[in-house]
This record gives sequence, C-alpha cells and structure tokens, in this order.
Amino acid sequence: MNVSLSSSAAPLTPSAAPQRAAIPGSYGWPVIGPLADRLQYFWLQGPKNFFAKRMEKYGSTVFRTNVPPAFPFFAGVNPNVVAVLDVKSFRHLFDMELVEKSNVLVGDFMPSVNYTGGFRVCAYLDTAESKHSQIKDFAIDIIRRSSSTWVSSMATTLDDMWDSLESQLAAAGDGGSVNYIFPLQEFLFAFLSLNILGANASAFPEIKKSGHIMLDKWLAVQLLPTISINVVQPLEEIFLHSFSYPFWLVKSDYEKLASFVETGAGEAVRRAQTEFKLTKEEAIHNLIFMLGFNAFGGFSLFFLSLLGNLGEQEPSVHEELRREVREKLSNNVLSFETVKKMDLVNSFVYETLRLDPPVPQQFARARKDFDLGSHNAVYEIKKGELLCGFQPLVMRDPKIFENPEDFVYNRFSKVKGGDELLEYLFWSNGPQTGTPGPSASNKQCVARDAVPQTAAVFLAYLFQRYDEISISSGSITALKKAK
Repeated sequence: MNVSLSSSAAPLTPSAAPQRAAIPGSYGWPVIGPLADRLQYFWLQGPKNFFAKRMEKYGSTVFRTNVPPAFPFFAGVNPNVVAVLDVKSFRHLFDMELVEKSNVLVGDFMPSVNYTGGFRVCAYLDTAESKHSQIKDFAIDIIRRSSSTWVSSMATTLDDMWDSLESQLAAAGDGGSVNYIFPLQEFLFAFLSLNILGANASAFPEIKKSGHIMLDKWLAVQLLPTISINVVQPLEEIFLHSFSYPFWLVKSDYEKLASFVETGAGEAVRRAQTEFKLTKEEAIHNLIFMLGFNAFGGFSLFFLSLLGNLGEQEPSVHEELRREVREKLSNNVLSFETVKKMDLVNSFVYETLRLDPPVPQQFARARKDFDLGSHNAVYEIKKGELLCGFQPLVMRDPKIFENPEDFVYNRFSKVKGGDELLEYLFWSNGPQTGTPGPSASNKQCVARDAVPQTAAVFLAYLFQRYDEISISSGSITALKKAK
C-alpha cells in the first residue's frame, strides 16, 4: 500500500512520567508452558501474532513469555524471556553497560560450535571478552578496505546477473517469467566473496557453482529449531523444531568452504594474524561466518524484501525513483557518493529495513539489575534475565511511526524531515543514526552504513538500466531496457 507521508512522525511525549509496574505475563508450568508457547509461536499463531496477541492481552509492550526452542530435546536451554516490543524498551538491548551478549545470538539456544570450526565466533562473544575486540576490529578493517572497489565490483557482477535474467525471460516468451531468487544468491555470493574475502569464486569451479547452496544449507541446519518455514503441520513441529540438527549433515560442504577461504582469502587471513593477533583457524572460521551468516544470509533476505516491495509499488512510484536516479547520476557512473544524494531511493531502502528487518529478533541478557522503561511504565529487570525484542513489531511502534503498518516509500525522505526517524531504526543491532556507530565496544553491525548504501546502489542500478521492470511473487515478469 502506497501512502505519502504528509508530515514527519515524531515520538509522542507522555503526559506524565511512566510509573513503576510489575512485568505482566508468566512462563506457565515447567515443560507444559514452554511447549504450549512453542506450538502457538510456530503453529497456531505465527511469530508476529504470537507477540502481538500477548501485547494486546496484557495491555503492555513488555511482558514475560517463552520463545522457542523448547521441549523435548534442548537440554540446558531456558525459553523464558522478557519481551520488549516498543522503541523505548527495545533500546535497552544495545546498552552494553546494562546487558551482555555472550552466546545469545538466537536466544538461550546456541548452535554447536562445530558449525563454526570449534570456535565461538564474534557474534557469540560479549564486548567484555578481549577476543571480541580483535575480531570486530578485523571486520571493521575489511569493510574499510573494500569500500574503494565495492560499487564497481557490484555493478560488474550485477551486469552478469541481469544479462542472464534477460536472456531467460526472452526465452520464456510472451507472458513468461523468470524466478530471481537463486540468481540473486549467486550474485551475492560472488560479489561478497570478492569484497569480504578478497577471493574470486570463479577460480574455484565447485564453489562458484554451489557456494551459495552450501551456505543456504549451513544456515538452515543451525537455525531450523528457531524459525518458522510454514510447511505442513504437525510435521514441521515434529521434525524441524524438536531437536538440533547434527553438524555432519553439512560437514563436507563446510570443509570445502573453509578450504576456499584459506586459499582464496590468503591475504585477509594473513592480515588477521599479523595485525589483529588472531590464529589462522580463528581467522578462517570468523571469515566464513562474516561471509555466510552476516553478509550472505542478511543480504539474501533483505534484497528479496527489497524486490518484493518494489514489485508492489504503483508505476508512479517507479517513475519517481527512476527520475531521481537519472537526475542524480554523475556521468552515468554509480558510486556511494552519487546514491547518497538519492533521497527517495534511500528512503525506500530504509522503509524496507523498517518493515522487513533481515534479523527479526534481538536478544540480550541483563548484565546487572536495572530499571527498564517503556512508553507507559518502568519495570525491574534482574541480573541474568534474557530480553527478547521482535523487530517487526518494534518498528511498527505507533508512538514513533505514522501509519506504522503501511509501506510508505518516502517516509524517511529528508525533504519531508523523515530522516529524523533514522535514530529509531534499529535493523543493525543499534540505531541507524545518533550514536558513534559500530565499534569494538558495541555489538552493532560493522556494515550499518554499507548495507543501506549497497541496497541504494542496487536500486539505482535497476533504474539506470531499465525503463520498466515488473516483479511478482519472486519472479521477473517484464523488463524494458533504458533507451
């Protein structure tokens, strides 16, 4: 639904200071409570409704509940969480003086370290651990070094992808369509390997052909106990959410990826050892995680949402975006500097991140006792309690965003003052603006700025190349090249 933003939305100031209150909700009986919540979460309601219905039931954006995984085969996993579902309470997840992030990437459940070469990679480390600083600084250095070639290599790889899609669409004939999901992943794997690893996947035939599929499988077997894939129930509950999957299912693929990184990313591995004092093995397995989980996994979900949202817009929105792209391009050459000037393109990207964050949930454990404030009350959090934020609801906070359920393509437009809302956009494990940004002292994504800029380049490329593009249900149905 396309809605123009008539005025910039601003947080509503409560008429009185929030009062102290007890956290509503409960965890239920041992075993029975977590199991019942798990069935509601995956089967009967789905994640979004699971949180929304409880928020309505308790009349609060902060409450106690259980989140998967739970019973029967998750020994040592505590599903009890305090849900924080408005922007004000959600902010506490990123205050490293109040919370810690050790082994809580996907909640109290942590996939076996076998999936990461026997190491706790950076995402599972707390900021107080010395190893976190070494790896985070290494990751920041990678993004800094790749910035000079990021856009040019992206454009070259996109040329290959869209040339192929055009040929397939022509072969499909009138009324035909071409699915873009796997071509998109092939593009992302080649492009990200080059810029994160410094490795050319084309020099490794098996990796070039199947690297993206290897990563898909590696991600899936780690995360299946925590995600809903909407297959036939109760089969999903019985076979996908009841136990952890063994590493041997992807061991062969993972070893091939490790060999690819060791050989193809030799310079990055050596730099990790000499400049950041990591071991060779630590470097290799953290690079795989950066490539596969952080970058490839995140961009795959994000770009699918970006194209899906683009396909749902009216032709007039496409025309506005196309006009802006062609007016702002300098000498017809894409760069980070030129896309920064594309107000509507950037707003479209941010609105996609608001409604469809690549990582929907964030977790943090209380480092100490503290008071957690929401819009309406103040709650006592005890040391050790696990906080859970569900971003698709947090980013629909009606006290921050006007028409929060609607995709408003120009919501973040600077012309309308919408860029002030960026301090409430938390897709990157922290606010988009208003803080110093990613560093070794926090858990914010090192690509906080690079990700939306990359998406802006992706959109600008499309409107530079095509006069018309039609998208429906994960497929391209029509393309008209620019004259």
